[in-house]
Amino acid sequence: MLEWLFERFHEAADNEAMIWRDQSFQYGWLLEKIDKWKNELVKEDITSGTVVALEGDYSPQVVALLLALIDQGCIIVPLTTTVESRKPRFKEVAEVQKSFCFTDQDTWQVISYPMQVKHPLNLQLQSTGDPGLVLFSSGSTGEPKAALHDFSKLLEKFLARRHTLRTITFLLLDHIGGINTLLYVLSNTGTIISIEDRSPDAVCAAIQKHKVELLPTSPTFLNMLLLSEGYRRYDLSSLQRITYGTEPMPETTLKRISQVFPNATLQQTYGLSELGILRSKSRSNDTLWVKVGGEGYETKVVDRILWIKADSAMLGYLNAPNPFDAEGWFNTGDEVEVDGEYLKILGRRSEMINIGGEKVYPAEVESLLMELDNILDASVRGEPNPITGQMVVARVTLAEPEDPLELRKRIRNALKDIAAPYKIPAKIELADNPLHSARYKKMRRVE
Repeated sequence: MLEWLFERFHEAADNEAMIWRDQSFQYGWLLEKIDKWKNELVKEDITSGTVVALEGDYSPQVVALLLALIDQGCIIVPLTTTVESRKPRFKEVAEVQKSFCFTDQDTWQVISYPMQVKHPLNLQLQSTGDPGLVLFSSGSTGEPKAALHDFSKLLEKFLARRHTLRTITFLLLDHIGGINTLLYVLSNTGTIISIEDRSPDAVCAAIQKHKVELLPTSPTFLNMLLLSEGYRRYDLSSLQRITYGTEPMPETTLKRISQVFPNATLQQTYGLSELGILRSKSRSNDTLWVKVGGEGYETKVVDRILWIKADSAMLGYLNAPNPFDAEGWFNTGDEVEVDGEYLKILGRRSEMINIGGEKVYPAEVESLLMELDNILDASVRGEPNPITGQMVVARVTLAEPEDPLELRKRIRNALKDIAAPYKIPAKIELADNPLHSARYKKMRRVE
């Protein structure tokens, strides 16, 4: 299955494949570990089609095992500590039969489960002998959906060689963006810099120390980086490219990032757990207009909603109905504006606030709020209103304490000349906790 990839590893045997806890590991070392893991899989009676959970982060052993499992034709379920409480349910849904649990020291144990594979999609994939990948959605509403992929389809895009870059693995291993980053770097025999701490200072320190060239991250993290001013304390001149995705980017954040990193290319990415990561090209560093698609993808816009048809689309959900139409198109739920070949992604229609027929996109109001003094972060949502249907509610975190009544008056005065009246928050809440998840993605729902 991965002969082409292992051949590249052989060619680059002396090159640096990974840096983990400041220790370097070469591609030759990685090949040796993959062979050892293959022997271990035989001992554990793990064959093609076995459903295997991989519980860990980007450590050398985890990466080697992941590649061995792909080559063996297993169905892989990556799980990280961010879903610790949900792991039993996730394993049940995915029909996990074996689980490799890794410690912080990169040691491991294997656990067997008396699980019989019964789901038709799992059985379908087993019959082909191709490897599989199960990814769970973030689950902001209801139970997270389990997307089952034919891993061989996801791998096809990496057959073509591209740029070799030293890259931080910021997005987690159980995220489609994290898997995409890992495979991109390895297929081009670049260097993975694994980090345990994803705080701005820790990331900046790793960029400086290991001359990182590519930072794949989220808008929320980039805003935190600006607020921390870590870019002033560390030498980040090695960065050639910063990619951002997973959520809408506030225009204010993008403009500031483009000023802070004038020599780096800023690239908006777009992808979904159900479809994979599309190739993308931003119109410029300081604009949200982006071209998405590439080989293996078709796009269309229907009623301002982006639809995508992908060769790498999942086989389906293990715990939800098939979301594809008869022709294989997937409704992303993302509302967009169109300018020729370029799109501006406004946000999920499900999160759009409807005020008397007027549309309000949370990311737009958040961007305005984050321009104001003393506001570190903002999260905007809609709440029912008996007169207008909905109203805008904002939660904010402050740099310094401020009287709530004075804060509301200050926000209204600041926004009245730059925003339509219906976009101005009718209610302001002060948040004591971060407004982002462990995946550095904006949280708008209040539990």
